[in-house]
Amino acid sequence: MALTPSNMLPLGTIAPNFELVNTVDNTSVTLERAKGLNGTVIMFICNHCPFVKHVNEELSKLAKDYISKGINCIAISSNDIDNYPEDAPHLMTQNAIEHDFIFPYLYDQTQQVAKAYDAACTPDFYVFNNNLKLVYRGQLDDSRPGNGKPVTGKDLRNTLDLLLENRPISEVQKPSIGCNIKWK
Repeated sequence: MALTPSNMLPLGTIAPNFELVNTVDNTSVTLERAKGLNGTVIMFICNHCPFVKHVNEELSKLAKDYISKGINCIAISSNDIDNYPEDAPHLMTQNAIEHDFIFPYLYDQTQQVAKAYDAACTPDFYVFNNNLKLVYRGQLDDSRPGNGKPVTGKDLRNTLDLLLENRPISEVQKPSIGCNIKWK
């Protein structure tokens, strides 16, 4: 398991648009339709990565805590399913149901969305404001499998709270660390 950090897309970048299939209900989802009124969290995740498995419960809680505040979450898996069949769409559906994801869990078959976001690892997190301008990219919190630190979502939650309060978000941000995206 190689540790891969985020590429740290430049702050201020406008979120690249996309149209992908939601594996939960087989509907087509665009960024424009799925974005939140006050902000949007884009998460690159997958089924098999131990770093993602470690935070799935917190991802579900975070989405539930912020949806009523106008923050929507969108999860995307861009992994090559030929070489990593455990990340296949039908298993994404099961994973979303098992963890009670209230957000769309989209499959990026061509990997073009991951490339547009310069995503590097799973999990990889991006927060965009109400104008879809990037205000945060980095880690959920300091917890990693086996390091003994609790999963709290502290870094991401702090960012979302500052965004909702119209307060400045520090440009000093820690990259996420996880498994590399499995490129074709």
